[in-house]
Amino acid sequence: MKTRLITVAALLSSTVSAGAVSLDRSGQSITPLFLDGNQVQLSFGFTDPSIDGQNQAALGGAPIANVAESFVTAGLAIKYQFNEKLSFAFIVDEPYGSDTFYVESPVFSTLGGTGATVDSTAYTALGRYKFNDAWSVHGGIRYQEISASVTLGGLAFNTPGTFTPGTATGVNGYSGNFGSDGAFGYVIGGAYEKPDIALRVALTYNSGTTHDLPTVESLPFGQISAPGATTEVETPESINLDFQTGIAPNTLLFGNVRYARYSDTDVQPAGFFGATGSSLTDLEDGFDFSIGIGRRFNEKWSGSISAGFSTEGDDDLISPLAPTNGSQFIAIGGKYDVNESFAIAGGVRYTFLGDAIAAPGDNPVADFESNDAVSVGLRFEYAF
Repeated sequence: MKTRLITVAALLSSTVSAGAVSLDRSGQSITPLFLDGNQVQLSFGFTDPSIDGQNQAALGGAPIANVAESFVTAGLAIKYQFNEKLSFAFIVDEPYGSDTFYVESPVFSTLGGTGATVDSTAYTALGRYKFNDAWSVHGGIRYQEISASVTLGGLAFNTPGTFTPGTATGVNGYSGNFGSDGAFGYVIGGAYEKPDIALRVALTYNSGTTHDLPTVESLPFGQISAPGATTEVETPESINLDFQTGIAPNTLLFGNVRYARYSDTDVQPAGFFGATGSSLTDLEDGFDFSIGIGRRFNEKWSGSISAGFSTEGDDDLISPLAPTNGSQFIAIGGKYDVNESFAIAGGVRYTFLGDAIAAPGDNPVADFESNDAVSVGLRFEYAF
């Protein structure tokens, strides 16, 4: 019972979206697999980013309004314990996402009309087998669907030579719509536990998935993609290291390290590549780090506080589709046990977004500094 009481505090950090590396949203957490007994969790999150900037002085220094749109996430987890050794979890989450748009006029601004939307849903079925109280292995399959759309607008995309080799008219007004496609991947890992001190260290590998997205590309003069065209997109493989340990009665230290290999996510639709010789994406591998303390105050209330950061890229030159570079966050969470079967958890997270320079084709055009995001989350838990 003592282990269960302090372990719940570690779950509070996942109420608010944990991922910050590149397109990460959920962080692909498998924490529900380690819950005691049988449980259903339903979670919701809302994030309101503020990412504004200004054109560089050489380009007039005009302000750029907030380019990040708020978004909602939802998740479902079902965990079932077959016996003392074997358990199962089914997890639905949104692993990747993006919502950016520059509202300025594409005729009179550097980046007006530029934007990107990425949507995804993943369904993960996991099993866990305990050899003894200390060692266990886990693994399963993941089915993932993903879709996206990209627009490029503004004078930054209208200058010959912005991309290599460049064209006479540039790609101002480019539109790429990438329809939904589903693909399978896998998850595998292991864990070491010492129940008397609530110690657990779990290492999990998530395979990448390869998608062939139905593609329609156009420029102002007309469609530039072939009928029935597809674009191959590989979502990144990743490794999660989760740990927790009791440090005092009813008090838990917990944390997470995540590595995602985004350099494999290279989007080269045929029409865009033919016109520019370049990819739509310029993503780098990255790490997420977090650490926190959870505390069980009494039979009803638990709370936690955590902090963390995401690593920066090699330089501050970033695609205008995601004009931030690294981040730091602080989060607080709380949980109320209504009765033995039902509980409600919630959390708030404040994220400091790293400064970046929007540079299409590595040509600096706009500075983004001192930006942030606020996230709130709510989770309902039912034990059966």
